[in-house]
This record gives sequence, structure tokens and C-alpha cells, in this order.
Amino acid sequence: MSTLRPLDALFEPASIAIVGASENAAKWGGAIAKQALRGGDRRPVHLVNRRGGTILGRAAATSTVAIGEQVGLAVLCVPAATFDEAIDDALAAGARAIVAITAGFGEASQAGLDRQRAAAERVRAAGAMLVGPNCLGLVDNISEVYLSTDSFDRGGVAFLSQSGNLALELGVRLSGRGGGFSRFVSLGNQADITLADLVADCARHQETSAIAVYVEDFADGRAFAEAAAQAVASGKPVVLLTAGGGEASARGALSHTGAMTTSADVIGAVCRDAGIHQVRTPRELVAVLTALGTGRRGAGRRIGLLTDGGGHGALAADALERAGLSVPELSTPLRADLLGALWEQSATANPVDLAGMGEQDPGCYAECTRLLLEAGELDAMLLTGYFGGYSASTDSLGSGPGSLGGGLGAGELAAAGDLAAHYRASGRPLCVQSIYPDSPSARALSEAGIPVFGSVEDAALALSAQCAPPAPGLVPVPAPAAPVGAVDYFAIRTLLTDAGLEFPVAFPATTEAEVRAAAARLAGGPCVLKAVHLLHKSDAGGVALGLSDPDSAAAAWTRMNDSFAGRARYSVERMADLTGGIELIAGVRRDPRFGPVLLIGLGGTVTEVLKDLAFALAPVSFATALELLRSLRAARLFAGVRGRPAVDLNAAAEAVTRLASFAATHPEIAEVEINPLIVHPGGALALDARAVLI
Repeated sequence: MSTLRPLDALFEPASIAIVGASENAAKWGGAIAKQALRGGDRRPVHLVNRRGGTILGRAAATSTVAIGEQVGLAVLCVPAATFDEAIDDALAAGARAIVAITAGFGEASQAGLDRQRAAAERVRAAGAMLVGPNCLGLVDNISEVYLSTDSFDRGGVAFLSQSGNLALELGVRLSGRGGGFSRFVSLGNQADITLADLVADCARHQETSAIAVYVEDFADGRAFAEAAAQAVASGKPVVLLTAGGGEASARGALSHTGAMTTSADVIGAVCRDAGIHQVRTPRELVAVLTALGTGRRGAGRRIGLLTDGGGHGALAADALERAGLSVPELSTPLRADLLGALWEQSATANPVDLAGMGEQDPGCYAECTRLLLEAGELDAMLLTGYFGGYSASTDSLGSGPGSLGGGLGAGELAAAGDLAAHYRASGRPLCVQSIYPDSPSARALSEAGIPVFGSVEDAALALSAQCAPPAPGLVPVPAPAAPVGAVDYFAIRTLLTDAGLEFPVAFPATTEAEVRAAAARLAGGPCVLKAVHLLHKSDAGGVALGLSDPDSAAAAWTRMNDSFAGRARYSVERMADLTGGIELIAGVRRDPRFGPVLLIGLGGTVTEVLKDLAFALAPVSFATALELLRSLRAARLFAGVRGRPAVDLNAAAEAVTRLASFAATHPEIAEVEINPLIVHPGGALALDARAVLI
């Protein structure tokens, strides 16, 4: 677990040494040295090259120690062959922080990984910290630490990335919106300083208003989730762009839980639980950062949609709903107020369609915006379509019938001013999608702090981020319990029963005599015979139901024993009354990065077919378990349909909570699941359990 220590030595060093500095700007040592000297008025910047001489007009020391004074931070731009020597030299010079550009370590080979680990251990033993190796440097625009090959505009976004080119793209996109970076850090191999360390430090950084992350390897993923949740709670939104989440991480598919939990599921659960905004592209990243940068948050997901064309309105409504927002029908009083600002043919149900009224009076945009932003029945607003076109110049995408020369442009600019005033007064989120996002009117809205987009999908995503519900939060992982030594069928049942879950009475059996004896003990109702060594018992003929007496149980045993060549182990169990019950699956898998991850879904034999599943980091609160169950596509079944009774969803949530807590306290268990977990009108009953040790 990362210590999440303060990183002042990294971002506020007393002095900097560029080791491997060069005159050649095509080399890392040359490009970074040139950038580092930009901050030379803030602190001493020393250039180090084993040949000495003069570099960029400065005398170069032959080693870090040869500088003759303590060095605060050393940047290593040296070949892998001399890396260890450069590490030791920097530490001998008193460096408290090292940024290792050098590649060829954990990303290259096992031998490289061993060297990387040994170097990180030496750095930590000296009380220092290491970024990288195999990184592209870092920038702090506030403290004027410029240790990357590129420069970035100053702004409020801290960007933590495993891609340098993405930093360039994000920097360009943010600059186009008047934004920029407070910090940029290339993560590299995270041998010492991890993503979690950096998120935690950026959350404490006063000049950082939002944290953007591009990552492929989360290192200590649970620590990242915890740091991100704390950042969000402190008012610093975290936006994540990642890649490679579509495939399952490497594991043996030893349970349904293991077979059906992909890294994309895990990352989605992390984002929801910690309150992280997840995006798919750099463009989406900028859209969400732009919206969150306004500081506006919606109290709910109800959106008022204002448009000046039916097509734009319909497409925008679809985009909003795909983004998880709603476009509710407006109340009669609000519709009457809107119609008072429009003409008879205008639609006011929501979407509100001006139906050409803007060409008669551009001021109607502003008045309708005021009414929608002030409406208590809405949480936020989207304006979509032509607004901006009246003021668009003749050399833009098109002059429109009302360019400035045509007269309506001036009216639209005035409406933009009024619209901005209503926005400032309302305190509610508003996003604008315009065909002409660079027009004078659209720029006036942007300058007033209103996010303006050329794409309705970006606008919908931005509003969705602003109107996101509160995160359920992370429940801390408890201290480990005494490890278990066996998790066979009966052992895991006993462990889960001790944890508070309910199972039918069951007896182990191997021989026909043992099966008969067990069935006799369960007299008074039908019993079940299970071949407990099988994962897919029903598919393999390993379950016999409705056995009314010892003779029928013995006959079932004979059939199975012949089928499994005498190698099976059995359980004879009281047959549960499944009347009115719904089969669920609940399982926990230990992810190598994020720790225990809970899966809930529709269970039984259709689990892998329907894949109606929800995920969360374990352990979970009762409220989170209940919300996960309600999020399933089949959730309407729980309330009772077509004459079926409602089931005890609270009992199911309690069982799930207990399972998640049990798994979280046993790190030696790789996977544990109950399938099926029957939730019925009177409670929840576990019918089958399975676990796998690491």
C-alpha cells in the first residue's frame, strides 16, 4: 500500500540537476535541460555530463557530487547501463527526489524489473523518492519546475499520464478553451511514486482545481481509488481516461465470478464508488473538465432542453438520455410562461422548440433560458442548435440569414449577454451546443463561463458529469482475519454460515450407505443430491431434485456414481421451497490491482447467458448493496410481476453485504461466490457456494 507521502521535494525542489544534459535538443538530456533553464530564476539548475565542458552556455559538472553542493532533485537522462551509477551519485549528492527518464527496466524484461526494484529500494532507504523509470518527466507551472521536453499553458488541471502525446493533445485542447495545466507528471513504471501518491498530492495542491488521469497500469489500484475519493470529497474532481479495459485480466476461470468479471467492470465500479468521472476519448476528457471547471453541480438529472429546430431537439433528447439524464415533460404553468415568450406554433412540452421565433426576436433565447433555469422542476439546461449563427461572420461555416450585416446578429449578441446574466443569477448548470461554436455570440457565452460545444454528445456528457449523483463511497478494507486452510464445499458453507448467511441443512456423503443415512436424517420433506466437485452441476447431471426418501436418494447416487466413475463427492441437502423466489448470484473476486471486487446479478443456470450484473469494490455498505440490486435490468421482478409476490430485497442486500465483508477479510481467498442465492418473500437463502484459494 502506498504511503501517499507529501511530494514537496518533487514539486518544490531547492535545486535541480539534469544528469545527461546535452547541447543536442534531439536528445532527452538536451530538450529537458533547455526547458529546465526556463525556471532558472526560481532555483539553481545544474547541468551534468560525464565529459564536463560547456552545455547551453553553462559549465557542466562531471557528476552530481561534483556540483559541490546539495542537490534537491535530479533528472536522469542517461543510458540504462549507467543508470545505477547515476542513482547512487544523485543520492550521494543529497537528492531528495529523482525523476528517471531512462528506459529499459520493468517494461522490458524480468532482469530490468529486478534492477528497477533494487533502485527504488535504494532510493527509499535514503529517504528520497523516485518518479519512473521510463517516464517523460514532469512540469509544475506554479512552482516553475519544467522537466519535460514540452511546455504547457498554465491552468487548473493536474494531468497524470502514462502517455506524453496525450499530454500534448490535452494541452492543445485545453488551451483552445483558455485552460491549461497546473501540473503534468508522466507516471512511467511507478517503481516508487505511484498514481495514488500523485492524486493525493494534487488534491492538496491549492492551484489545482481538477485532476485528469490517463493510465494503463494502476499499480496499487485500491490506493488510487481511495486517494481519488478523498480528492473528490475535498472538491477536486477526478476524470479518468484509460485503455485496455475490455478484456478480462489474467486469471483462471474457476468460478462464474472469475469468468465474468473483466477489468472494464472493475474500473467502472471504481469510478462509480469513488466518484470518478470516466471518459472514453481525449475530446470527452476536455468536455468533462470544461463543465466541471464551472463549479456548477445539478441537484438531480432533470434537464430542460431548448432548441430552435425539431431535428436538433430530438437528437439532443436522445443524447441526454443515453448519458443517463432525463428530459421530463414540463408542468402546465411553466409551459404557459414559455408560450408567453414565444409564438403559437412553438412547442413547450420539453424539448422547448422556438420553431423559428429566434429569427423574429433573438431575445426569446434568453427569456426561455431564464424560465428554464429558474424552474424548480428542472436541475440543469441544454441549449442546442443554431444559436451563434446569427452573429457568425461570412467566412465561417455560413453567414446564416441573420449575420451581423443582416441585422439579427446584433440582437443575438444582446441575447447572449442577457443569457449569460441569467446563467450567473441561477447557479445551475447550463451547456450550449452550437453549429457555430466559434461565432461572436458563442464566444460571449464561453467568456461568461458557459461551456459551449460543437457536438451535442459532448454537451450531454458534460451535463451528465455536472449532474452526477453523489458517489456511494468506499468502505475501508478491514484488517485480515485468521486465514482459512480449506475452502471445499462444506468448509466454505460453514465459514459463510458463521458470517451470517443462511444455507439449507446438508450432510456430506460418498458412499450409498452415507447417502441413505443422510436422506433418512432429512425425513419429512424432499431432499437434493449434489455432486459438489462440479462447477456447472446442473449441466453435468450433478444435481438430483425432489428425492422423497432414502431409496430415491440412493438411486440418484447410483446414476451419478456411474456417470462420474466413482470419483465424485456428494452433499445431501434439504430441498428449499423456491415458491416465489428469484435466483441471484453474488460473488467476490480479488483483483490484483484493486483488491476484492463484488459481483451481483441474476443467478442460476442463466447467469452467463443473460449477464445481468453489477459490480462494486468490496466491502460494501448495506445501502450500496441495495442500490446494486436495484440497478439490475431484472430489478422489476423484485417488486412482484404478473401475480408473483414481492421478494425481501433487504434480506438479499444483507446477505450480499455479509459475503462482501467476509471476502474482504480473507485476502487468501481468490474467489468466493454463492450461486444461486434465492431471494424470496421471507428472506434470502444460499443454495450453493464455491471458493478458490490464491
